[in-house]
Amino acid sequence: MQIKTIFLAPISVLLLLCGNAWASQPHMMQVVSPNIPEHVTFAGKKINLDRSDMYERFERELTSMAFTHGTTMLTLKRANRYFPILIPILKANNIPTDLIYLACIESNLNPRAVSGAGAAGLWQFMPATGKEYGLEVNEYVDERFHPEKATEAACKYLTNAYNKYGNWESTAASYNAGMGRISRELDAQKAESAYDLFLNEQTSRYIFRLLAMKSILEHPQYFGYVLKASQLYFPITTENVEVNEPVEDWQTWALDHGTNYLTLRELNPWIRAKSLPNKNNKTYIVKIPSEDAMLRSKQSKEVYNHNWISK
Repeated sequence: MQIKTIFLAPISVLLLLCGNAWASQPHMMQVVSPNIPEHVTFAGKKINLDRSDMYERFERELTSMAFTHGTTMLTLKRANRYFPILIPILKANNIPTDLIYLACIESNLNPRAVSGAGAAGLWQFMPATGKEYGLEVNEYVDERFHPEKATEAACKYLTNAYNKYGNWESTAASYNAGMGRISRELDAQKAESAYDLFLNEQTSRYIFRLLAMKSILEHPQYFGYVLKASQLYFPITTENVEVNEPVEDWQTWALDHGTNYLTLRELNPWIRAKSLPNKNNKTYIVKIPSEDAMLRSKQSKEVYNHNWISK
C-alpha cells in the first residue's frame, strides 16, 4: 500500500500542474451555440419548433450550416448576384420567394455545380427531369446550367408539386426525393405534411436545411457573418446576341464579338462544347459582357438585401 501511495503521488502532482496550466490560458476562441427561436416561417406559414424532434432537427442543420463558414459565406456573396435574377422569375410564376433557398442548398448558388449523381446547375436537375420540364440537354447545350431557363423549369416542377400536395413543405421535400416517393410515404404513414414523415436521412434533413439556410441568409450577422458591401458579388452587365445558325468554333466567335472564350463560358455556362451544330437553326441568346463589365471597379455596387452587410 505504501509503494502504491508513493507511486501515485507524482502523477497527482503532474495532473494538478497540467490542470493549472490549462486554466491559466486565455480563451482563444468561444464557440457559441446559435439561439433557436420558438418558431420560424416558411412560405408564409409559421412552423412551431416546440416539438423536441422539430427543435433538434432544425438545430442540427442551423448549427452545421452556421459553422460551415466558407461555403455559407460564398453562398451569401453569390446571393447578391443571383437573387435579382432568380426571384423575379419565382414571383412571375406565383412561387413564394422563400423557395429561392432550394437553389441555395442544392448548389450553393454555383451555376456550374455538378453532383456525383449527375445533377447540374443552380437547381440541380437530373438530365431526364430537365428534359421533362423543357430544358435542352445534350453534349453541345445543357440548359440545366442556364440560370434563367433552369429557374423557369424549377417553377414548373414546384407548381406541379404544390398542386399535388397543397403545402410548400411537402413540395420542397419532393424536390429532393421525388413526388412519387413523397406521395407513397404520405399515404403509407397517414401524414399530412413532410415534417411528420419518417424518411431517409437525406430527405429528412433536407427541409430543415432549407429553413436553416433561410434563417442565416435573412440575418447573417446573427451568426457571425460580417461583410462589407464591396465584398459581395455583383451582377455583371451583359448584352444579348442572337445565334440562329451553326457555330464552328466558339473560341473564334468570342473573339469576333469582343470578348474571349473564358468569359463567354463564364457568362453562358449552358454552352458545353467548342462548337454548336444547330442543324435546325434554333435561336439561342448568348451573353457577352458590356464594356468593362468584368471589372469589379466598374460594376454597380448595388446591394440586394442590406441585412447582408455590416452597417
